[in-house]
Amino acid sequence: MAIAEVIKYEGDNTTFIWKHPCEDFNTTSQLIVHESQEAILFLNGQALDLFGPGRHTLETQNIPLLRRITSIPTGGVTPFHCEVYFINKTEQMAIGWGTNSKVQYIEPTYGFPISIGASGEMSLSVADSRKLLVKLVGTERILERTQIATYFRAFLMTRVKTYIAQEMKTSSINIFEIDERLEEFSTAIKEKLNSDFLEYGVNLKKFFVTTVVKPDGDSQYEKFKELHFRQYADIAEAKLRQKTAVIDAETEAQKTVIDSKAQATKRQQEGYTYAQERGFDVAEGAAKNEGGAGNFAGMGIGLGMMTGVGSTVGGAVNNAIGGAFAGVNNEPQQATRFCDQCGAELTPGAAFCDNCGAKQETSDTCSNCGFKFQKPGKFCPKCGAKRGE
Repeated sequence: MAIAEVIKYEGDNTTFIWKHPCEDFNTTSQLIVHESQEAILFLNGQALDLFGPGRHTLETQNIPLLRRITSIPTGGVTPFHCEVYFINKTEQMAIGWGTNSKVQYIEPTYGFPISIGASGEMSLSVADSRKLLVKLVGTERILERTQIATYFRAFLMTRVKTYIAQEMKTSSINIFEIDERLEEFSTAIKEKLNSDFLEYGVNLKKFFVTTVVKPDGDSQYEKFKELHFRQYADIAEAKLRQKTAVIDAETEAQKTVIDSKAQATKRQQEGYTYAQERGFDVAEGAAKNEGGAGNFAGMGIGLGMMTGVGSTVGGAVNNAIGGAFAGVNNEPQQATRFCDQCGAELTPGAAFCDNCGAKQETSDTCSNCGFKFQKPGKFCPKCGAKRGE
């Protein structure tokens, strides 16, 4: 054995604790600890000093010159036993876990018994090197990530299965919607496990429930799964039909608005209003009616209304109305006059009574149509009847 040893970490990064193979080394041996590590010196079975990053000189009772003499009574084996453990302080990620059996509970929505499993990943780091070494590792030479997951399996199974069963029952979580709650499950289970890990000097940095194993293939489960998804499919189809109907109604409304704007633009360009357009439609229909004025009365249309319509919509409507009324009576209507002397009915346009021969006074109003003359003349300028002398 060399007078002094150089003791340093020679393991990999997947290891939590690694014991250096060199034991019972002489005093003044050099201990080298990396930045992400700690080291503990065991002397005569006791965990003494905890060393951080750097180079350290170890003091033991093994003195090179006296070592052979002190070990004679023990058959050449030094009675001053010493050893060094290295602790990896890095965060160990992606450590897998999973339930060893299914969680049994009654599905709250449909009320049928169901069995599910769960699995995921976690990340761990050493929180207390001395506590982890003394309480969990003991005399083992190495503690790897797979081993530590095995040590904590009992805690994991109990906490995970109990929490999931209770939470699904309390919150009435549907088995078909459980994947929506994985983040919530992960946070809650981590809080429940923290104290269990810290008790052994391990820090549970992260905990994830990534998969909930459902009983796919079970006849009862498949029946309720089909019922569940058919229900949501019907709801989705009804919403789609409603949305389509709304879109159709909006499209029809937009079309009506466009047509109305186009018609309004046409009226503006041609110089008439909506009321005038409606009046024109009524007058045109009346003009096409073969029954004449008698049918106008039957239709509830008065002469005053038709005259107003004609004046509103212009010459085209006036012509239509005039044509409609021209056939009512082809003979002009003349006002009846009587003789001032004998009272006999006068012949229209007569200047003398044909009964008593009395001369009749000339009127400034047409005896045929009632037009009031504006100037002298022989004929009425409105109806063409001969004026009285």
